[in-house]
Amino acid sequence: MTMTPEQSAWFAQTFDRLAGNVGQAVLGKPTTVRLVLTCMLAEGHVLLEDAPGTGKTMLARAIAASVQGSHSRIQFTPDLLPSDVTGVTIYDQKTGAFDFHPGPVFASIVLADEINRASPKTQSSLLEVMEEGQVTVDGVPHTAGRPFMVIATQNPIEQAGTYRLPEAQLDRFLMKTSLGYPDRAAAVEILAGSAQKDRSAALAPIVTTQAVAEMADLAATVHVDPAVLDYVAGLAEATRNVPEARLGVSIRGALAMTRCIKVWAASQGRNYVLPDDVKQLALPVWAHRIVLDPEAEFTGTTTEGVLARVLADVPAPQERQTV
Repeated sequence: MTMTPEQSAWFAQTFDRLAGNVGQAVLGKPTTVRLVLTCMLAEGHVLLEDAPGTGKTMLARAIAASVQGSHSRIQFTPDLLPSDVTGVTIYDQKTGAFDFHPGPVFASIVLADEINRASPKTQSSLLEVMEEGQVTVDGVPHTAGRPFMVIATQNPIEQAGTYRLPEAQLDRFLMKTSLGYPDRAAAVEILAGSAQKDRSAALAPIVTTQAVAEMADLAATVHVDPAVLDYVAGLAEATRNVPEARLGVSIRGALAMTRCIKVWAASQGRNYVLPDDVKQLALPVWAHRIVLDPEAEFTGTTTEGVLARVLADVPAPQERQTV
């Protein structure tokens, strides 16, 4: 069943209220806020590559507060163990049974701060819960619940003592984006409110976690014309044929784009997807999935440039495709 115009209007109104509420805590970054909310409603995860002190923790707290959800922050360090993330089973002598003590990953919004500072073994502890929404400890699965989103961060400058995320794990992040520094006007407003240490603490909830799950289900019913699906498939295939790329967009990446454009269209008040939605989301959804040849990188080729060329070369559909 396709989303009705009335449902798409309600979705867009609720989405705007959520973005506006989060924007009260994360000033001057409306586009990034909308991208992260899109990621949440597409039931994916986001990787933020930013310098310290740009508001990443504030963003996670603000989203959790806006949806009446729980929030946890995991500081990834070299000595962090997988059980510190997922939880551990402990034997209770009084009851004679094993009790599961959930780790910080069991929250609506999980901030994995500086994820590339932990060992690959600890990084991999997030793979199952990010992909399947559950954690298996001692053979027993434990559901993370809905909504569930991991906001992972990494510092693009300081790379000493870090472990680079492997391509397979990067591919599990629905989007990669950044907050960056605010403009002058937003910076002045932030400084004027310096007495308020945590802006997210004052936010009132807009919707419940149940409503967020319903919005995610509703977004999945947005109509995507076969011509747009063919466009997405053509773009993904084109990234795999670029001479400078060792690895292009996978099928998982194409599926990620399909999920994102549905939410993005609904946030604009439409119950159908346009080719322009694909173009607008190509960079945050696909740039981190493309692996360039080292020689191409040395000559100045970037994934952004590769995507721009692919978008220019692959023609967008001009009319609907009859089925």
